[in-house]
This record gives sequence, C-alpha cells and structure tokens, in this order.
Amino acid sequence: MRNQVNRHTELRSLLEHLNLGAMAQAFADVALKAAKEGLSHEAYLLELATLEEEQRTGRRTARLLRQSGLPQEKTFRTFDLQRLSPALQLQIERLKRGAFLEQATNVIAVGKPGVGKSHVLAAVAYELIVAGYPLLWMPSSLLIQRLLAAKRDLRLPHELTKLDKFACVILDDIGYVQHDRDEMEVLFTFLAERYERKSVMLTTNLVFSEWQRIFKDPMTTLAAIDRVVHHSVILDMMGVESYRAKEANQQHLHQQEPAQTVSKEVLTESEKIVVATGKNY
Repeated sequence: MRNQVNRHTELRSLLEHLNLGAMAQAFADVALKAAKEGLSHEAYLLELATLEEEQRTGRRTARLLRQSGLPQEKTFRTFDLQRLSPALQLQIERLKRGAFLEQATNVIAVGKPGVGKSHVLAAVAYELIVAGYPLLWMPSSLLIQRLLAAKRDLRLPHELTKLDKFACVILDDIGYVQHDRDEMEVLFTFLAERYERKSVMLTTNLVFSEWQRIFKDPMTTLAAIDRVVHHSVILDMMGVESYRAKEANQQHLHQQEPAQTVSKEVLTESEKIVVATGKNY
C-alpha cells in the first residue's frame, strides 16, 4: 500500500513538473474508473489527455478574452440574426470560420447608428477567440490617442510591433468622432502597416464617399480606402433597421396602451350614465 501511495505521489509530482496539471489532478480518479469499466491503457491515457487539453483550451480562451478588451455581453447569444438579410447572415457565418485572418483580409461593417455593427463584429471576434485567435478590440479614438502618444515619445514603430501579435485589431466607430490631421496620420500609418499582413475589422457609419471627413486630405483618403478595401469583406448594413429606434417605438406604444385603456373605461362609464339618466353630464 505504501508503494502505491508513493507511486501516486511521485506520479502527481512528475505530471505537475511537466505542467500537466489536469492530468495530475485526475489520474487517480480516472484510473479507478478505468479499472471498473475495463478500459484499455490507451483509453485511460486518451481520457487523461482529453481532460488536459480541455483545461488548457479553457485557460487560453479566458486569457485571450481578457487581453482582447471585447465587450463580452455582445455575442451571438444576445443578437437576433433574423434582423439581417440572408446575404448578410451568410457573410457572417463565413467570417466565424476565421479563414479571412489567414489571408489578412479586412472586414468593414457600414451602417447607420443602432443597427448592430459593433455587436456583430464583437460576436464574430468572440467566436474567433474561442477558436484560438488573438484579437484586440478598441474604440478607434482610443487607438488613435495611443498611437499619437507613442509617436510623440518616438515609440511608434515599437507600438505598431506590439499590435502585430494580434491576428486582427477591431476598430469601433471609425469616423464617429472628428480628429485633427496628426491623429489621422497615425491612423493611416497603422492601416498601411497592417496592409496585406494582418487583418483589421472596422465599424463606421460613413460610406466610403464620406471618408474624407476622416482623413481630411483627398489623396490620403484614397490611399486609406485602397488599403482597407483592396482585400476586404464589406458588411453593408445601411438597410438594416435600427434596433434602438425599434425598441424606443415599442416602448412608446406600450406607454400609450394604458392611457388608451383608461380613456375607453372612462368613456364607457360616461356612456352608462347617459343611458341610465338620459342626461349628458
């Protein structure tokens, strides 16, 4: 019995030393299960290895989610895909597979405020992180300020290199806030640096003909559009109804219904008085 205990202790210590924590925790229980069920050595080892892989995958996903800065409430569980056209749904389904990341393809979601552009890209990003891809989510204004500060400190190449570790950088609401020329220059530098090497995902409420409002200079605007659109998937959500406006309308209707009901009840009582007395008070 002592030898068996020593073997268990030694095996647990060895597995932990090899960074096989899940196997170290579970090998004794799985061994009892294997003995009861008559599992082969290979089946026993396969179950242990599967537990280790599942735990590592879970830890990796949790780490990537923390690093990503994603708004974690924005997943496909909280988005009604039926609001979108079949063509858009097909595009989104393809994006979830992640092939565009391997080809350094960009994704641009264009639509009016409130249609779900940010939610869709965040939900796609969540699926890609679960698949093991490192992604970064950031409001465009925040990234611009980060790059501008790096440029002032003569650290811009270093900052761009740090962003290279992400298979995709998602910039939310590009063009929503107006920026000066220096800020737009660092944004253009960022887009040019990732061109044909790494993916960028963008949300914007501006169609491309309005991008001069972002980059100020016509030539810079054309160059930026060329780099973003050359290898890209465009999610055209201009025709999608704003869910915020829809919710506001529904709420307004719900608020009106009780008032209309009370009015009908009052009218009914008045009518009863007229009928009972023959007098219209």
